[in-house]
Amino acid sequence: MIKELRDSTGAGMLDCKKALEESNGDMDAAVDWLRKKGLSKAAKKSGRTTAEGLVAVAATADAKRAVVVEVNSETDFVARNEQFQNFVRDVANTASKDAVLVEDLAQKTMSGKTVADTLTDLIAGIGENMTLRRMAHLEVKQGIVASYVHNAVVPGLGKIGVLVALESAAPADTLQDLGKKLAMHVAAAKPEALDIASVDSSNLERERSVLSDQARASGKPEEMIQKMVDGRIRKYYEEIVLNEQIFIMDGETKISKVVEAASKEAGAPIKLAGFIRFGLGEGVEREVTDFAAEVAKAANG
Repeated sequence: MIKELRDSTGAGMLDCKKALEESNGDMDAAVDWLRKKGLSKAAKKSGRTTAEGLVAVAATADAKRAVVVEVNSETDFVARNEQFQNFVRDVANTASKDAVLVEDLAQKTMSGKTVADTLTDLIAGIGENMTLRRMAHLEVKQGIVASYVHNAVVPGLGKIGVLVALESAAPADTLQDLGKKLAMHVAAAKPEALDIASVDSSNLERERSVLSDQARASGKPEEMIQKMVDGRIRKYYEEIVLNEQIFIMDGETKISKVVEAASKEAGAPIKLAGFIRFGLGEGVEREVTDFAAEVAKAANG
């Protein structure tokens, strides 16, 4: 009966089980129960692509821990919905309280309901599919985790969310200023790794293989080819490694040197310990539609 109810409504297994219990096994009553709770309506929307929405950042009061969360919707219009914004903000604040996986976050309680149940109600109310897609956090024992939101719709919510962890005994306001500038750089420059040692080895080998083939095509001697490849690999690092990138705010200083200079000015060592960058909808396969074709199809019946 649970399977039959799931097939007809698209609701979750546990929700169907509860519906049947509440309706004493009456299938029609169980369907009505799910509809009243908004669960059937929400489940029917679950197949729709969600690549819009909001990215949120939130931090603890001492800024030693911060999180970035992405909640997706079908359209950008929902991102301007105050109800949706409040939900995303509350989810980020809930996530900031302890280190959790996104699956665990869905079962956390806020305002007397789980995040998952609150989202289900929101889907039913607004009428669009939404997903709690991902979250990540950074934490330091000494220092701060700075955050930045690009294309902010409201404070703390926008299209790109960045966290930067700085480990140091330097004053918090000094670290916050540096951290925000570095986070703005990360938002614009999209680094893939913190340092050279962190570069994905398979990506590096693939890049080296491509560069080697390109260099050999020039007909140069093998010893010269190796030097050409080494030079291009250094350029590759400058493109994808945060510490090797040129700071966007002055266009000439490496990030590692920016941090080094800040350490001297603060009178205390500062370590750039990590970063996270979430861009809204990145990696989500978007459905491409031909509007003209849709109109023509509608006109032809």
